[in-house]
Amino acid sequence: MKAAGSLPFGTNHRDGTAVRAMLASLSIRDIVLIERMDLAFEDGLCTLTGETGAGKSILLDALGLTLGARADMGLLRRGSKRAVVAAGFEINAENPLLDELEAQGLDLSDVRAGEPLILRRTLDGHGRSRAFVNDQPVSIALLRSLGDRLVEVQGQFEQRGLLDPSSHRHHLDAYAQHLDSTMKLAVLWRNWKQTEEERDAEIRLQEEASQDEAYLRHDLSELESLRPGEGEASRLAQKRTFLRNREKAIAAFEASEAALFNDQSDASAVGLLQHALKSLEGIEALMGDSVRAVTAGLGRAEAEIQEALTELARLKADFDLEGETMQEIEERYFALNDLARKHGCDPDRLPEKLDEISNRLDLLDSGNDRLEALCEAARAAREDYLAMAGRLSSERHKAAKALDAAVARELDPLKLERARFVTQIEALPESDWGEGGIDQVRFTVSTNPGQPLGPLSKIASGGELSRFLLALKVVLAELNPDQTLIFDEADSGIGGATADAVGERLARLAVGRQVLAVTHSPQVAARARHHWLVLKGEKSGTAVTEVVTLAGNERQEEIARMLSGAKVTAEARAAAARLIGGAS
Repeated sequence: MKAAGSLPFGTNHRDGTAVRAMLASLSIRDIVLIERMDLAFEDGLCTLTGETGAGKSILLDALGLTLGARADMGLLRRGSKRAVVAAGFEINAENPLLDELEAQGLDLSDVRAGEPLILRRTLDGHGRSRAFVNDQPVSIALLRSLGDRLVEVQGQFEQRGLLDPSSHRHHLDAYAQHLDSTMKLAVLWRNWKQTEEERDAEIRLQEEASQDEAYLRHDLSELESLRPGEGEASRLAQKRTFLRNREKAIAAFEASEAALFNDQSDASAVGLLQHALKSLEGIEALMGDSVRAVTAGLGRAEAEIQEALTELARLKADFDLEGETMQEIEERYFALNDLARKHGCDPDRLPEKLDEISNRLDLLDSGNDRLEALCEAARAAREDYLAMAGRLSSERHKAAKALDAAVARELDPLKLERARFVTQIEALPESDWGEGGIDQVRFTVSTNPGQPLGPLSKIASGGELSRFLLALKVVLAELNPDQTLIFDEADSGIGGATADAVGERLARLAVGRQVLAVTHSPQVAARARHHWLVLKGEKSGTAVTEVVTLAGNERQEEIARMLSGAKVTAEARAAAARLIGGAS
């Protein structure tokens, strides 16, 4: 359903600037009066017109599902078991939004290759709803967050977009081009909080050490008096085993030694080897290599036996405990084990425990200097943060006046000449300071003289709210150039020059981005680059909603209908032609 002659996505029709993201398609199955509908959208200003009750709001409700709005069972078409809505977005491969989604574990390689980003939502007859991004299941919360980044439906969803007070500080900073300053302030905030955490950790360590000082000094005294050595407990355990088996082990060592080597016995292993070698000495020179191989093997065997004799001598020496008695060894062994149980550690780790306690006590002796340095660092970091936050706060107050004046200039042509827009900036309590600074920023409005200022969302009239949001968006036009904007009847209750002013601002806002407007105003429709007509008909005795693309004479005929009503006159057609010609 793309209009003939339209420019490809990514190109602005006036100045050639890049459009980074836009709603490209909307596929609807079994939503209220829509059985099956597939729409394709373009960049620039797109309008949806039609008689009241034709189903324009149904299209917005269906799109809202894909943007994470609450799933209402009333949206399911009567007699259907499941409704499905999918919105396709054309988005540049380098858009940082894709990086964020991939960090959530989504595979978006097809989007990187040029395929659309598809948000899909299903709703069954039991009220269960599921969400998908490029056919990968996601949470409704993620879908809603993603939808907020891609589309803003002005005035439709309470407390979203400009109606969300928590976003106002960011909007003011972006309008004033303070974003670099806010990034630097965020770094200073994190540095301050980190130094405070280090200071508080040091305080806790010192408090714990101070509370346990007497206990720690007693433990240190016990450990220092015992002076456990590295691996001492294991060595004592080995000695206990040796002592218990000393006589049997020494007898075995001596018997093995005698068998291997005994000067008084030719039957020892060494004696036999030496006898064999001596017997071969006489013929080695005669027989050559064959005998030398045997004598070499016997030589190696003798060397191995000599090494074994050396090891036996070492083992025997190990039993020479230099006067230590079994009682002394066991007393030391059990003393180490008792102290290890007290400290809940392995006996061989008692030296580490001694070092640990010693270090904790050192905190009491040297901690004051360290704590003083950390306190000074935290104080300096706080001062740096406050200095930057104060400068940014001062700039915000200046920017707020400029923003208020800019919005005020937009209100009169939009028939909001009696309204006031005021950006309120209040100092936050320290407990609410953060990366964004020390200010609370709120956009407030009063639509009638004498009426107190209040939140944007409290504007009673839906038409007034839409026009107010339009005025704000025109002033803040460059903040989110890659976000599709949807205005639902921003021209409600107005006509003539005011409707023309709304149309002119919508067209201006659509330069470099996509703007969709549901409208009853011919002045607005005449400025559209793309025009869709929503019709209500009947199929098999059931009411259905259809959407058709208008171009050329069809578009002129629809604008003439909007001007004249049920009967389209020649004068209305001429007026429609003038509107279209004047808007081009």
